[in-house]
Amino acid sequence: GSEMCIETESGVKTAIKKVEAAVAANDKAAAEAALKDATSVIASAGSKGIFHKNNAARKVSRLTKLVNGLA
Repeated sequence: GSEMCIETESGVKTAIKKVEAAVAANDKAAAEAALKDATSVIASAGSKGIFHKNNAARKVSRLTKLVNGLA
């Protein structure tokens, strides 16, 4: 039901925040680990239809760019 959606969506938000925080701290190892988590959370949200597939892909690519931007 909708509770599942809310839970997954907040999980996605949390996962994204973790990636952004690690990137802000310039911590590439943490950013890569957080990115792996975020990718799987976003993928499962996408497969449950919570996000549109394109939206999910856009989130992942934005985060991947952030992480890859770290030297």
